[in-house]
Amino acid sequence: MLALAWLAPAAAAAAEDPSPTLKKIAETGVISLGYREAEPPFSYKTPDGKITGFSMELCDRVVEAVRKHLKLDTLKVDYVPATSATRFILVKSGKIDVECAATTNNAERRKIVGFSYPHFATATQYVTRKADNIAKVEDLAGRSVAAASGTVNIEQLNALNREKRLNIGVMPTKGGNEAFDLVADGRASAFVWDGILLAALIAQAPDPSVFTLSTDTLSPPEPYGLLVRHGDEEFRSVVNAALKAVFTSPEIDSLYKTWFMSPIPPDGMNLNLPMSPALKAAFAEPKDYLE
Repeated sequence: MLALAWLAPAAAAAAEDPSPTLKKIAETGVISLGYREAEPPFSYKTPDGKITGFSMELCDRVVEAVRKHLKLDTLKVDYVPATSATRFILVKSGKIDVECAATTNNAERRKIVGFSYPHFATATQYVTRKADNIAKVEDLAGRSVAAASGTVNIEQLNALNREKRLNIGVMPTKGGNEAFDLVADGRASAFVWDGILLAALIAQAPDPSVFTLSTDTLSPPEPYGLLVRHGDEEFRSVVNAALKAVFTSPEIDSLYKTWFMSPIPPDGMNLNLPMSPALKAAFAEPKDYLE
């Protein structure tokens, strides 16, 4: 991974007003976690119905931290499915307390939701079929390119299309699997998404050798964060404290190895992606991303 420029100063102190999220959780004894149906290795549902992934495991630690903070004997977890298009609405409306997935943190999004400390970072790339011999971004000119609605990736694709006048036919989709299928079936020449998520889709394909992940990127590396309600600094501080406890302990090495360096369910996909020095440094000193 490229060097990451997201080690920014910590956020301001927590607000003095009582946390609406913590108040709701204390009153109901339930915390709602948002998850993705198919976003390995971060958040996904296996065929037997288990909701799992790297982000989900981090949220398990958050749940326990919230339980202890509220001095509850038990805390029930309600799992709520979310998509790229619905995640912000679900968090803003309070139907999700924490979204546990791979959501990019940027300044525009921070106007409507809150983000935890970063737990990963990746650049926007694209996947193509090797047979199409697409070597660089300019080779996409005049072609059909898929991107999931509600993502920063489709915004970056549209901006690049305008800037370079590539005359790309942008094909919005509901999610990553649909977009990848368009490429696999030859209905789209490329699919633009986060590099790590594209690598996972390629690894799951019946024949990964058919596909190529671009070396060109449409963005610098950007961080992922867990989503929480905008302005609820007390709750966000509890979330960040839970993450910091994991990130600064040997547990993060074990978790990372499980999800990025080992076979994962249900089919034994293995990304074989070592932790970058920049990510190690970020975990050693967790800070808010404010760029």
